[in-house]
Amino acid sequence: MDDFHTSQPIFVQIRQRLIEMILRRQVEEGDALPSVRQIAADLSVNPLTVTKAFEALVDIGVVEKRRGLGMFVTTGARAGLLAHERDKFLREDWPRIAAQIKALDLDIKDLVGADSKPEGQMK
Repeated sequence: MDDFHTSQPIFVQIRQRLIEMILRRQVEEGDALPSVRQIAADLSVNPLTVTKAFEALVDIGVVEKRRGLGMFVTTGARAGLLAHERDKFLREDWPRIAAQIKALDLDIKDLVGADSKPEGQMK
């Protein structure tokens, strides 16, 4: 899990991984998240980096800090994240993807079911 890339700060990548855990229901609303120390040890990063990732999630209301107990996923976190991540995808990622689809002269038939075909085989 410690395969970080250089295009984004590590805390942003950790934040995104925590978001994905919530979206994929690997942790449910009300569940405790792994501790800062545990994540830092697992990823071989500074605990302050993990704390910064958690603070970003607290700021958007997805995680709450319970004194002496740790960090917990808030009620409604998944629904809020779905709305946020969908909007972000449509605003930031989709225009780039749509432009590449157009540049490659692909149509819907090329795309639908493409992920179920063996790699390198589109048609």
